[in-house]
Amino acid sequence: MVNQELVIDASILISELKNASNEMGRINGSIREIAVRTNLLSLNSAIEAARAGDAGRGFSVVADEIKKLATSSLASTKESTKIIENIQSKANEVMAVRTADVAYDTIDKIDRNLFERNCDAQAWASFDKVKSCFLSTDPTRFSVANELLKKLVDIYEVYHDLYVLDTDGKIVAAGVRHELIGKDMGDKDWFKEAAAVNSISVSDLYYSSVENLHTVAYTCPVRGDEGQILGYFSTRFNWNYIYDIIDSARIGQNGDILIINKQGYIIACRSRKGILHEKLGHLEAVQRAMGGGTYGYVFEKDSLGSIKIYGYAHTRGYNAYKGKNWSAIIIETL
Repeated sequence: MVNQELVIDASILISELKNASNEMGRINGSIREIAVRTNLLSLNSAIEAARAGDAGRGFSVVADEIKKLATSSLASTKESTKIIENIQSKANEVMAVRTADVAYDTIDKIDRNLFERNCDAQAWASFDKVKSCFLSTDPTRFSVANELLKKLVDIYEVYHDLYVLDTDGKIVAAGVRHELIGKDMGDKDWFKEAAAVNSISVSDLYYSSVENLHTVAYTCPVRGDEGQILGYFSTRFNWNYIYDIIDSARIGQNGDILIINKQGYIIACRSRKGILHEKLGHLEAVQRAMGGGTYGYVFEKDSLGSIKIYGYAHTRGYNAYKGKNWSAIIIETL
């Protein structure tokens, strides 16, 4: 277990570095101002020494030394200004790369999680108690299937419910909501897609009017011994488990993290607002991610003129799970 007191927020450290470099810049500016005034003083001193003739010769030497000091100071401040600007630039780049890394890590964790859900549906569709819903005439076959599905929901915890459906889309068994047994799902997009591909099908995030929540459906054919399709097995993933990934991401206190679908709509964010309603296609980072950019960052100004870093990473899928063309967007304020 990670000791939270030992976890260091890199964005805070980088912010402190930038504050320190800004302070250095202010000090440098003061030195520059003093050098300019000193240079002006040496010029005035040289003029007065010239007016004094021989009597001012010694003073002229002092004025010349003051001018050399001022010139040297100005040269030094110009050089230090370049160094400070370089430090600030590198700090911004380090923060930007880290932001992109967090986006990459986040979408990778989501892909790995959903890959496991992909495997679950395919494995459970092959269980004998599921097949028996269509191959057996035992009057207890559906209650036996219900008990199996309920046990799987309880053990795995990441599902709202599990269903077995016939080839027309009618639910014949359910793990939790038995009142849905007999309900026709044949007109649902997730079912029609699964029936069209005759293979495991993963929906995009959608709002289910049946379950009254946001979910992702994994639907897989139930096949007989000779490969014929007997029916379908469908799961309802608990989307809150994606928020576990999002909420644990290491971003700054003023940062934000968003997951978008292939159309650019928000499907997850820390505030839980705008889900499937707010579209971010106007952001360059989102455009790059939607265009297939696997990883990167951009600097953009927000509506208030503040410069923000947008790190992005596009899904690569994981093993047999190809992903849904989703992307992670991390936002940090400079």
